[in-house]
Formats: sequence, structure tokens, C-alpha cells
Amino acid sequence: MLVLAKAVMAIMLGFVTTVIFGYFVVKWLRKEKLGQNVSKTLGKRHESKQGTPTMGGIMFIIPIVVITIALILTGKMQFTPNLFIVLFVFIAYALLGYVDDYLVVKKHNNKGLSIFVKLLAQLVIALVFFYIYLSSGNEPVLNIHTLGIEIHLGWVYGLFLLFVLVGSSNAVNITDGLDGLAGGLSAIAFFAFGIICWGSTWTSGHEDLAIFCFITVGALVGFLVYNAHPAKVFMGDTGSLALGAVLGSVAIITNHEITLGVVAGVFIIETLSVIIQLIAIKKFHTKVFLMAPLHHHFEKLGWTENDIVRLFWSVGLMLSMAAIGFGVWL
Repeated sequence: MLVLAKAVMAIMLGFVTTVIFGYFVVKWLRKEKLGQNVSKTLGKRHESKQGTPTMGGIMFIIPIVVITIALILTGKMQFTPNLFIVLFVFIAYALLGYVDDYLVVKKHNNKGLSIFVKLLAQLVIALVFFYIYLSSGNEPVLNIHTLGIEIHLGWVYGLFLLFVLVGSSNAVNITDGLDGLAGGLSAIAFFAFGIICWGSTWTSGHEDLAIFCFITVGALVGFLVYNAHPAKVFMGDTGSLALGAVLGSVAIITNHEITLGVVAGVFIIETLSVIIQLIAIKKFHTKVFLMAPLHHHFEKLGWTENDIVRLFWSVGLMLSMAAIGFGVWL
């Protein structure tokens, strides 16, 4: 019962704090006129979203970090190297996304940081992650517990970390195209990993990682109060890059990289739809989808935004439930 009580309290703290803090964030973003520039290629449906405040990721990022630090200082959470890694990645990617969002808003176009600068920053973050991870007694090993497979990667593990962080952060970023879509899917994913973390008894600070995940769940549900259709604020790269990267970090630390592929199944499908579309256009001069990512394909088919989001949430929930069974029970 103590485990359940901690999970419920963490979710409640994240939710209440984000809802209250979010009210002031939305007012500040509007006052500063930090609005989203919506591409005309998205069609008339999205024209009404022009100028909607972006960079709303700070609405849940700051509460998550503050609550986590407060629980550590009050002795409710233990500060471990693994928790430090998660917080470091979360804050570092949030800052990277914030700078990108800020440049986009100020330039009044969709071009922020260059791809080179983004990759360089993510490489530095991955190297710091790799150093702390090895220094805290972890090994550069890819474990698939269910199948009894253990692969020693050595220094290549650093490249693997970079691949997971870049892949997961950009997958959430690509999915963030409809009101509430990325926020809801992320809440479901972190709830699944909260349960998985608690079952990862071989991981140092596994309970504290679980509490962090549940705080994030509550904060994201609080964010949806403002981000659900019609959205009053968008999370922007500030939120999407941070969420994806920290989700990948938790998967790596708990040795559930394969499970991440199931939990983040919708994010991966969305990313693959973009890759497939690009290859089809450049190599075969044709389109596989009416528009990529996949959620825009459904829009072109005439689906309403709410129907698409509900479908994707449902698929994400089913995949997460399967992942919990795979990651904890099997």
C-alpha cells in the first residue's frame, strides 16, 4: 500500500502544481507574444492556431524539477547517480528545446537552431550521461532479460546512448502536431515506465525513478488542462525534446531499451511514417501517405482532431499495457 500511496501522491503533486503554475505561464507567454507560427501546408484546420502560445513545456518541466528536488531535500526521495542522470538529461534537453523555440518565435519562421548545433549539443549530453553512468558502477551492457541475452558494447555503448536519446526525443517532437497528442501519449508512457521502474529492483534508486515518472504523469495530465483541444498553449520543442530524451534515459538506466520500443510504439510509427514518406518522394517520386507524420494523414482523410487523438491514445495505452506485462511480469 505504501508503494501505491507514493505513486498517487506523486501524481497528485505533479497535477496540482502544474495546473496552478500553468495559469501564470499561459498569461506570461501571451503577454510576451511568444506565439506559434503555423505552417500553411497544414491546411485551413490549423489556421486558427496561428499565434497560440508555445514553449509551454516550461509549464510542466519546472514543477517536475522543483517537486523532485523538494522531495529529495525532505528525505522522501533518495538522490542517486541514476536520478541525477535523469534530471540532467531532462533539464539539458529542455534548455536545448527552449533556445530552439525562442529563435523560431523571434525569427517568425520555423527555423531555429541548425541541425549541426542540435546534434553537437545532444552529443555532449550523451557523453556526460555515459561518464556518470559508468562512474556510478553501471556497465555498458545491453540486457534483454526475458530472452536471457546480454551484449557487452564497451565504448560503442556511448553511441548507443546518443542514438536512443536523439531517436526518442525527436520521435516525441514529430508526434507533437495535434492538440493533446504528444502530451497524452507521454503521460501514458511515463505511467508504464513508473510501474516498470518499481519492478527494476536491480537498478540503483529504482523507486525514486518510479516516483519521478509518476510526478511527470501528474504534471502532463495537468498540462493537458491547457493543451487539450482547443489548445491554449503548445509544449514546443522545450517540452517534446525533454520528454522524449528522459523517457529514453529511464529505459536505458533500467535496462528496458527493448521495452521502450513497445511503450513508445506510436511515437516510433509516427517517425517511421516521416522516413517512409521522404524515401518515397526522393527515390520514387510518389507519396505513401497523404501527408506525414501519420496524424496528418488521418486529417487529410477527414478525421476530426479529437478522433485522431483518441485513437492514438488508445493504441498507446494498449501498447503500454503490453509493455508492462513484458517488462515486469514476463
